[in-house]
Amino acid sequence: MGSTEHRKGELPLFETRRAEGCRILYRTFTASVFVGIVAVWAYRASHMPGPGEDGRLGWIGLLLAELWFGLYWLLTQALRWNRLHRSTFKDRLSQRYENELPKVDVFVCTANHEIEPPMMVINTVLSVMAYDYPPEKLAVYLSDDGGSIFTFYALLEASRFSQHWIPFCKKFNVEPRSPAAYFSSDSYDAIEDKELGSVKKLYEEMENRITTAVELGRIPENISSQHKGFSQWNSSSTRRDHDTILQILIDGRDPEAKDIEGCALPTLVYLAREKRPQHHHNFKAGSMNALIRVSSEISNGQVILNVDCDMYSNNSGSVRDVLCFFMDEDKGHEIAYVQFPQNFENVTKNDVYGSSFVVINEVEFQGLDGYGGPLYIGTGCFHRRDTLCGREFSKGNRIQWKKENVKDIKESADELEARVTSLASCAYEHNTQWGKTIGLRYGCPVEDVITGLSILFAGWKSVYYNPTRKAFLGVAPTSLDQMLLQHKRWSEGDFQIFLSRFSPAWYGLGRISPGLQMAYCTYFLWAPNCLATTLYSVVPSLYLLRAISLFPQVSSPWFLPFAYVITAKYGYSLAEFLWSGGTVLGWWNEQRVWLYKRTTSYLFAFVDTILGLLGFSETSFVVTNKVSSPDVSLRYEKELMEFGTSFPMFTVLATLAMINLVSLVWVAKRAVTDAGVRLFETVALQMVLCGVLVAINVPLYSALFFRQDNGKIPSSIAAKSVLLAVFACTCSILFWSLQSVVGIRFVIDREECFSHKVEYEGDTIHFSFVVIKSEGSWHYAPDGVDLVVKGPSGDQIHDFRDKTSEKSEFMARQKGVHHFCFTNKSPYHETIDFDVHEAHFSYYDQHAKDEHINPLLEQISKLEEALYNIQFEQHWLEAQTESQAIVNEGMSKRVLHKALWESAALIGASVLQVYLLRRLFERKLGTSRV
Repeated sequence: MGSTEHRKGELPLFETRRAEGCRILYRTFTASVFVGIVAVWAYRASHMPGPGEDGRLGWIGLLLAELWFGLYWLLTQALRWNRLHRSTFKDRLSQRYENELPKVDVFVCTANHEIEPPMMVINTVLSVMAYDYPPEKLAVYLSDDGGSIFTFYALLEASRFSQHWIPFCKKFNVEPRSPAAYFSSDSYDAIEDKELGSVKKLYEEMENRITTAVELGRIPENISSQHKGFSQWNSSSTRRDHDTILQILIDGRDPEAKDIEGCALPTLVYLAREKRPQHHHNFKAGSMNALIRVSSEISNGQVILNVDCDMYSNNSGSVRDVLCFFMDEDKGHEIAYVQFPQNFENVTKNDVYGSSFVVINEVEFQGLDGYGGPLYIGTGCFHRRDTLCGREFSKGNRIQWKKENVKDIKESADELEARVTSLASCAYEHNTQWGKTIGLRYGCPVEDVITGLSILFAGWKSVYYNPTRKAFLGVAPTSLDQMLLQHKRWSEGDFQIFLSRFSPAWYGLGRISPGLQMAYCTYFLWAPNCLATTLYSVVPSLYLLRAISLFPQVSSPWFLPFAYVITAKYGYSLAEFLWSGGTVLGWWNEQRVWLYKRTTSYLFAFVDTILGLLGFSETSFVVTNKVSSPDVSLRYEKELMEFGTSFPMFTVLATLAMINLVSLVWVAKRAVTDAGVRLFETVALQMVLCGVLVAINVPLYSALFFRQDNGKIPSSIAAKSVLLAVFACTCSILFWSLQSVVGIRFVIDREECFSHKVEYEGDTIHFSFVVIKSEGSWHYAPDGVDLVVKGPSGDQIHDFRDKTSEKSEFMARQKGVHHFCFTNKSPYHETIDFDVHEAHFSYYDQHAKDEHINPLLEQISKLEEALYNIQFEQHWLEAQTESQAIVNEGMSKRVLHKALWESAALIGASVLQVYLLRRLFERKLGTSRV
């Protein structure tokens, strides 16, 4: 489906094709998976254990997790149902508008020269200065938020080197146009010209001067005296406290600004906006807004490209590709920005940290494009200036690209710098709409995403363009901690947007399509995924310690929905990954990174976001380190995961991995030594899940126990993770111990018998009883009862006579039903509290005694036995206490009754005595009168 019906019969500048493929087949497949998900939900709801039954809490947790996974999976389908492919026609653009092309401003942002080396920064700058575009219509701005004199010096050197590099690139049609990338590739071997050698020598000399200055920590005096810009730095200048520094290093208006071939050079500007400790600088968003204001007075390009300092241009024709969208006569007026994918040059073959985003780039962003709203991801994005400045969409209002868009300024570069400097001051934005409705939005770690979203809410559309030759290549994190930290910032910012008033879930109603709402929520709900994933990766493993099943047995029909959903979901995921250009091992690494992100980055992001809403934390912005040591880089190239720092998230990862390992070893040992096939059938899915989690954590176990290089997990983290894992397993055992020891209370008339089936020969049988009370009217002290314990063959094991309480144990000589028979010889009914429990500890078995059994598991077994004994003792004492309390209460009542009867008798006797004395007195009185 292309852009058709153009005015005046003109052919479109770009073409749009819907990714038809097997849409009907895919939607049928999606419907079948959803039916399976509903069946899983139905199983959970209909088979939930009752109150007090084993596994109820875990069952409820898995039900909630599966509800979340199912609903989230539905959201992800919005990214796959309406995918688009785009292609451009740059030849048509040149034919129509070559002499009327708009001005383009390029913003390159850096923040810290220590983690973003100046050489890397200027390679990005040189690559965009060499675009295949009229240089007089191109301006490049470097925003140095760290205010580093070394970055300024590097840019000054780059401005001089560009006089040789730009004509060289255009003469030989060089790709890529980053000098470092080009000279390290095989492309330059094809050029047999002495000019190549001279340009490479100039680059190496420049690199040596810059590197030397950085290593010395100062700019040599002979260099600092060559340009007035160095005077802007003084001894009090710091990264967080300095004046605005604005230097126009190449003035594109100056007719003398020529390269060695006599051609014009692009404008090149250095900006370090004012920073003060008492002013919040709004991170990258504040930097971009300062650039928007400053550039509007210098070049005022109608199109703005922003790139991170590590994302060099890999395709010199990208600007013309973008203008095919913006200047298309039929659809161009609707488009606010064009987003290119984020690709990296240093990704290993199997992408050990999942940094290539192959599925996001090749599938999901095409799905966003189908709804007219790809994300603005903060780099590799071309904007219309007016949309960044808050202009709302209007169908009848079309931009006039042919109009000259810069003022006729007669002032010199020095005068221009002096006039424009105030636009980058700390106080400029006070009481203005900057950061609210103008420029990039403030208050969120992902200022780019919320800015793009606000543009879409204003009625605009965006375009995703993924050409065959990648437009930009950057530097992916080479260590696990940096990757996790990066995703923590992204997921935290996205979740903040979801919870804000600008959430696409509610603010987007009526403003963007429902499909786009669902698609955006896929990313904005990254952080809450931590809850379901962490629960699903821990709870089933912990329940394995007691062989409590949380899934249907293999022989059950309910096993099929689980098996189908799991197979279909991950089978399609693998196929999609391979189709997108990945490898099988790369997909496996992606699953590991997916697990690690959800249980650490997203978990920390979720907690920080909630704490922020409650006012307990503040938003922060952490710049990803672009520098790694040689040994870290070497391990990265070998695809060895880097754990060599005391990073808090590593403690979480190692603890979860150890819980899964202990659980799997424990249940596997039981399956081999005890239950065998029966146990496997009962907890098959749990064992498979735990086994997959253990397999996916193999690199982590290697870093914990086997690796000796600096990339291993530090001993402090290893010790903490093992202790925390043991603590978690112990708490689980304690919880189930308290739940599993249940007393039986019954009333006996003459004789009562109970049976208990012993599963394993050699098990220890614990039992206890207490005669709680007797039901005789005046019988408060209970009489004893007899208890006879018999084995399966009728042999007598124990015989207790006239006992009011007893606690004992025995080792079963054979498995089978054991009988416990009570006899009451009292004429009154007796209430008895009776406990029996079978303790099975596999380390008693002969197979469990060999030296290969993990000592840790044996200690857990012993601890479990001790907990059972404590529980039995506690229950027995409680029953005795209750019995004594009943006796005491009965005796108290008896004493009271006796006292009342005695008092009544005494009163009666006293009354009778008074009556008799009175009669006697009256009789004597009568006799004396006679």
